[in-house]
Amino acid sequence: QLQLVESGGGLVQPGGSLRLSCAASVITLNRYAIAWFRQAPGKEREGVSCISSIGGNTNYADSVKGRFTISRDNAKNTVYLQMNSLKPADTAVYYCAAQFTGVGYNCGLGRYDYWGQGTQVTVSS
Repeated sequence: QLQLVESGGGLVQPGGSLRLSCAASVITLNRYAIAWFRQAPGKEREGVSCISSIGGNTNYADSVKGRFTISRDNAKNTVYLQMNSLKPADTAVYYCAAQFTGVGYNCGLGRYDYWGQGTQVTVSS
């Protein structure tokens, strides 16, 4: 079964940046759409961003547009989430998730079958 491992979380001041990584245990990562979700205490899980298996098509939640960038390096079986201009409202556990799509040029923030364990991001002065 596909395994995903997030890393890169931590404590950062407002306005700062973090880069999250999601390492996948499959060679054929170019057949999976990958997404980042986040969940803060007492809140529902929120889709943050996704990237398609082929073509690098991306989508972002309105709350992070212009600040976050998702990318993938299939040769390294890794997906990244570059987070800039961080706000306290970005504080959450961030999860990466994968969905097998085969050759797909689109992605969404709905159902994903495989999930990582999460990494904590805390934005505070």
